[in-house]
Parts: sequence; structure tokens; C-alpha cells
Amino acid sequence: MTLATAAAARPGTRPAAVLADLLPASTRARGHARDLALVVGGAAFTGIAAQLVVPVPGSPVPVTGQTLAALLVGTALGTRRGVASLALYLLAGLAGLPWFAAGSSGTGPTLGYVIGFVLAGALVGELARRGADRSPLRTAVAMVLGNLAVYAVGVPYLAASLHVGLGKAASLGLYPYLLGDGLKIVLAMGLLPAVWKLAGRRS
Repeated sequence: MTLATAAAARPGTRPAAVLADLLPASTRARGHARDLALVVGGAAFTGIAAQLVVPVPGSPVPVTGQTLAALLVGTALGTRRGVASLALYLLAGLAGLPWFAAGSSGTGPTLGYVIGFVLAGALVGELARRGADRSPLRTAVAMVLGNLAVYAVGVPYLAASLHVGLGKAASLGLYPYLLGDGLKIVLAMGLLPAVWKLAGRRS
């Protein structure tokens, strides 16, 4: 029996496990402690990745590692824990914790992207529960949809914050990042299925 099969067979787990379900929890209390640690750890991971910043001339939206981190968190933790983790990241940043891009916090023109992380986490988490992270092609589809969810909130919020049209906002906060998004998707395509294969080999 593989680790994934064992996780799916444990009482209280969903029929299709996500990567986080492979971590053992022998009691309900330990399961809650595990989930709490995953939620906090996912938020911290996203905050650390947000400090990997490359400014884009003429745009208030830098290239960072946080979008990839948020999508990986949502995929690995699943819908419930992924949303909780990314919501924690959002709320703590709004409260003043300097772990948005480049050590920023609070509100700003790029806040919509962070809000979009929560939506994207729910989407990719649900897709992962259905096995979307177990093959490169399905992982790519999940990551593309997750990125679209981020932009669906981020670009209109950017337009409203800067008082510009959606077309201008897209030129500032969407088009320059498509190549980088593609590279991140390729990375996820290799990483996530590989982790599942490694888990299977260790069972």
C-alpha cells in the first residue's frame, strides 16, 4: 500500500489525499496540531518567498516568489488548510506584519494579488484533492487556473487603486509577468509529481 493510499484509507480523510495528508497524525489532537503547523508554515513560506523581489520598471508590481509559493501551499495543503494559510498571510500582512513583497504590509495597489492568493489556494487545493498535482500536464493546468484566479482579483484591484482602465492595469500588472509565470509553472510541473513519486517509493 502506498503512502497516498494509506492516507486516503485513514478515518476522517477524504478519498483523494493531498500531499499534507501524507504526514502522520495518530490522534485527533495531533491531527489538529499538524494542521495548525501546516497553516502557519504555509503562511510563513509565502512571506519568505515574497522577499525574493525583482522590480519591474514602470510598474508597481514586482516579480516575486510569492505567487508560486501561494500556489504550492494551496496545492500541498488542500482547500481548507490552504485557504486558512493564505488567509492568515493576508490578514497578518494587513495587520502590519512586514511580509508582503519587499517587506511591505497593509494596503497598497498590489493588495488585490494577495487577496487573489486566497481564491487561488481554494481552487488549486480542490484540484489537488482530485489528483491534479500527480502528473505534469494536470499540474500545469492547475497552476494556470491558479494564476488566472490571482490575476482575476489583482488586475481589477490594481486598476481601481491607480484609477486607470483595465487595459492599462493589464499592461502594468499582467502582460510583463506571463513569461515568469510560465517558468514557475514548469518548475511546479516537475516538483509536485516528483514528490508524489518519492512518497510512493518510500511506502
